[in-house]
Amino acid sequence: MAQSQMALKTFSLTNDIVEVSPQDEIYKYDAAADRQINNQAPWSSDPHHFKSCRISAVALIKMVIHARSGVPHEIMGLMQGKVVGSSLVIMDSFALPVQGTETRVNAANEANEYMVEYLESSKRVGRLENAIGWYHSHPGYGCWLSGIDVNTQMTNQRFQDPFVAVVIDPNRTISAGKVDIGAFRTYPEDYKPPSSGKQDEYQSIPLSKIEDFGVHANAYYPLEVQIFKSTLDDNLLGLLWNKYWVNTLSQSPLISNRAYAVSQLQDLQAKLNKAKSTIPNTRASV
Repeated sequence: MAQSQMALKTFSLTNDIVEVSPQDEIYKYDAAADRQINNQAPWSSDPHHFKSCRISAVALIKMVIHARSGVPHEIMGLMQGKVVGSSLVIMDSFALPVQGTETRVNAANEANEYMVEYLESSKRVGRLENAIGWYHSHPGYGCWLSGIDVNTQMTNQRFQDPFVAVVIDPNRTISAGKVDIGAFRTYPEDYKPPSSGKQDEYQSIPLSKIEDFGVHANAYYPLEVQIFKSTLDDNLLGLLWNKYWVNTLSQSPLISNRAYAVSQLQDLQAKLNKAKSTIPNTRASV
């Protein structure tokens, strides 16, 4: 147990989890203020309105546990929260009962019905925040939006904005000990963003995914991710952590990281072979 608690403290430090007061405004839900900001909708006229995504540590652990449980397949869930200034604040998350593959995940009618019932039940027990985003996993290939993800997020922003897309890589999370996570917003279809220098990210994308990444890289932008908790979260966080610790970090890295390490080596070899085939022979003639 002492080892588990020490690991939780290390996890908090590694992921820069900020502790805030339970009385902080972030924990208060004002329905009137929420309606007002949604009616004003400043994000509709400014594609870069949102700058950050603040995520509760409890919601984060729940998402990571869910993502890890689905490996090697993708999983999907929803997040509840609100808008605070230029931040999308995630207070809670819940898994959706969907079938994923190793490359994609889509919500079916059953998942949509479950979503509605869950949100209605949440309000009855005091969780008043609305759905404000969706999350899914990319096991072993990083945090970015594929073409399907971009279309899904564009649809969400068109019909139920404000909405954010969060991606978690459970394999890289276990390998590094730090949650590999990204939060994204898509641009309007007729918007041309300034150059963002995303080409530098190609080095961390598996060869089989690079084309999909490159085609859609300018259709969205990342938000700064910040993790927070309060002292009132400690008990629930501890319960969730014990499950997370037993299922993931307490395992031998040689066992839990084996498949990911092998896939990384295979991808590196493929990239080297491709590089060799594209570099002309410069050896001097004798």
